[in-house]
Amino acid sequence: MSMATKKITITLPEQQVELIRDLVSLGQANSISGFVQDAVNVALREIDGWGLELARALEATGGPLTHAEIEWANEILGIDPARTAAAL
Repeated sequence: MSMATKKITITLPEQQVELIRDLVSLGQANSISGFVQDAVNVALREIDGWGLELARALEATGGPLTHAEIEWANEILGIDPARTAAAL
């Protein structure tokens, strides 16, 4: 089954673009788009994996953080509670 794709515009530093072009010319990447798609897939799997690990760790230690625990962590880390209010 084929996934639908959508063309977008991204901005990268020139040096990164040149390195990707070099990889394509050496046959180490199929295309610039293919390289970026692979990089995004890796990043998404990594994020998904961390989310799973966090869920497992929270489950093993008593479940999700309470409001009081989040406030304590914000205070210790110097995070503005107004910025995290939407997450609570």
